[in-house]
Amino acid sequence: MSEERRVETEVKVRYAETDAQGVVYHGSYVVWFEVGRTEYCEAAGYPYPRMEAEGVQIVVVDLSARFRRPARYGDVVRVATRLAAIRSRGCTFAYRVFLPDGGLAVEGETVHVFVDAATGRTIAAPEPIRSALAAFAAG
Repeated sequence: MSEERRVETEVKVRYAETDAQGVVYHGSYVVWFEVGRTEYCEAAGYPYPRMEAEGVQIVVVDLSARFRRPARYGDVVRVATRLAAIRSRGCTFAYRVFLPDGGLAVEGETVHVFVDAATGRTIAAPEPIRSALAAFAAG
């Protein structure tokens, strides 16, 4: 990840997040991306409940993940999240999930658009949200 500010969140791998061999199921990483993104927005001063109270949601429109090494049941992984881009109508978050030994398990991105919570229609990024995320990312 580049030098932009990132938020790190620890997650203990639960049994329900693994397959029969005790290896984390790939879909669990997507949930952890959301955990990281939620924590990032909160740290930036714009938690999801505030966005939603203002009638705004950020909706995932694209997702990618590259799997490097498996996490296993009982591991405490670290999800590092950063704002990779902020645009007029959306944003991109980048994630790295680290194993207890510091090795990289997964890296990925989610691309989002801002939508009006009442209509579901894409809107321009509200200036207060855009400014808060950009200022926090810059450190």
